[in-house]
Parts: sequence; structure tokens; C-alpha cells
Amino acid sequence: MPADGETLYEAVGGEAFFVRLVDAFYDGVADDPVLVRLYPEAPDLTGARQRLRLFLIQYWGGPTTYSDNRGHPRLRMRHAPFAVDRAAHDAWLRHMTGAVESLELPPGLEAQLLSYLQGAAEAMMNRR
Repeated sequence: MPADGETLYEAVGGEAFFVRLVDAFYDGVADDPVLVRLYPEAPDLTGARQRLRLFLIQYWGGPTTYSDNRGHPRLRMRHAPFAVDRAAHDAWLRHMTGAVESLELPPGLEAQLLSYLQGAAEAMMNRR
């Protein structure tokens, strides 16, 4: 867990951590037939990488660049045009969990991050 008064963003080392996390995640997405269909800009995932990185940085206590550029995250609304079913949920979570685990965080930080990501994956499902 972060030290008293410290954000997770600070505890993991700031932006560099989120660059590595998002890159590891999207390296998996690029080769996943279930997920890549959800990205209209594929195979170029540069924009998706940037949006997720900025969102996570802001969510975990870093700069507010995401909202400064895109407004309120409105995650469910932004994902509504895409069929996020159980297969997409499971694939997304598998790649994101692998990305988090590959960065070898202290257990408390890893658990905090994974707990949020699991809830977020569930919230984005819009097809059952």
C-alpha cells in the first residue's frame, strides 16, 4: 500500500510505471482476436495506449491530463458502442493481470491495482 499521504501514482514511480503497464497490456491486445476487434484504429493502437495511460495516471493520483484533454472519463458511455461481452471481459482482464504481474509490484500495491481493474472490467461489460 502507498505510504501515508502518498498516491499509488507516486508509490509505483509515476508515469514511467504506467507507460510500462499499458505497453505490456497492449502488446497482448494486439495479438488477441477477441479484443483487437474492439479497436477501430487497429492495428495502430497508439491512441488507445495514450488514452488508457493518461486515464490510469489520473485515476491513481497523477496529473489530470486525461480530463484536461477529453473531459470527464465517462467510461461506460465511451465503451457503449463496442460489444463488451464476457469473452472480451475475460480477455481484457487476462492481459491486464499479466501486465500488472509482469511489473513485480509489492504485493499490497499489486492487490490494490488488480482489485480496481477487476471491478472496472466488470463495469464495462454491456452484453451478457
